[in-house]
Amino acid sequence: MNYHQYYQTDVINGPGTRATLFVSGCEHQCRGCYNQSTWNPCSGHLFDEQMQQRIIDDLNDDRIKRRGLSLSGGDPLFPANLEAILSLVKQVREHCPGKDIWLWTGYTLGSLSAAQQEIVDLVNVVVDGKFEQSLADPSLLFRGSSNQEIHYLR
Repeated sequence: MNYHQYYQTDVINGPGTRATLFVSGCEHQCRGCYNQSTWNPCSGHLFDEQMQQRIIDDLNDDRIKRRGLSLSGGDPLFPANLEAILSLVKQVREHCPGKDIWLWTGYTLGSLSAAQQEIVDLVNVVVDGKFEQSLADPSLLFRGSSNQEIHYLR
């Protein structure tokens, strides 16, 4: 898996102060997407064990208290990303007690594969649905268009 950007301290993508990872790869290619540079799964930087450990360390850093991890992109549930995202989510669950995980995806909860669902079962909140430019609304909290839903799972 590749990633485009990692913010060790972020207050935009989810509630509170967070660590946020923008992964590469998205098959939805929504018209009006603000993050088109992430669509190509080969773009960006290689996500490796060192990067995964950096995220775990940042989440556990007491100097800047982070509420949790946000996963966006691209699409964290893009098929080529599933193995690495599952590993990361499991590591956060194991090594970062009390931290929540938010995940943004263009897939809807009702359309997930078994592998995608395995990841969703480990996160706290999923914002699902493709961005629809005709339904765009900048006043919406944590989503870009009114068709997207916020699912509080845990």
